[in-house]
Amino acid sequence: MIILRPANERGTANFGWLDSKHSFSFGSYYDPDHMGFSALRVINDDSVAPGAGFATHGHRDMEIISYVLQGSIAHKDSEGNVEVLPAGEFQLMSAGSGITHSEYNASKTDPLTFLQIWIQPNTLGNTPGYQQKNFGQAVGLTPIATPTGENGTLHIKQNATLSQLILAPHSQLTYTIAAGRKVYVHQVAGELMVESQRLAAGDGAKMTERHTITFKNELDDQSTSLLFDLP
Repeated sequence: MIILRPANERGTANFGWLDSKHSFSFGSYYDPDHMGFSALRVINDDSVAPGAGFATHGHRDMEIISYVLQGSIAHKDSEGNVEVLPAGEFQLMSAGSGITHSEYNASKTDPLTFLQIWIQPNTLGNTPGYQQKNFGQAVGLTPIATPTGENGTLHIKQNATLSQLILAPHSQLTYTIAAGRKVYVHQVAGELMVESQRLAAGDGAKMTERHTITFKNELDDQSTSLLFDLP
């Protein structure tokens, strides 16, 4: 089964300094049909004005991933991490037993666009942690976050894997889904055919009860997606 989540049907919030689109219920946006998917709880597509951002606030028991599409994030947290996250990099903050942090557009002149992703952990009260890495733009499927942190991936506290899927023009990739697993794809840039369904930037697709799924890029431009393999 493949169920689409069209970009233009996402929830929205606009505070002037922040323009956010929510794939799942978040903040003042509530939709009982879109409360998350398996352990995947949040995908927010955030655009932040120059010099603006999220003041210090707290989280607990959540794996929070940020992926910068344009600009850079100035990050500071209660664990002593003070970092700048540029475009193309992934950040994984494990909130665990409790962490406070702030996230600002590091530029006073240029916009910031990033994806904020929340995944529920499979154990509670973990020690808070912070990881950050650029995995490049290799064509194919690149693991980003794994339950073991193997091969230099980010270590996520859930039986879930996040991968970056980049397809060259006029190419395809078939992904095998283990029994009982679910897959969610969020389209970042370009277009992607998920079997017979077409995804454009901002679209998502839920996949259940399948053994394989074939992804195709039928256009002349590169396609970039995030693929979540979930329990």
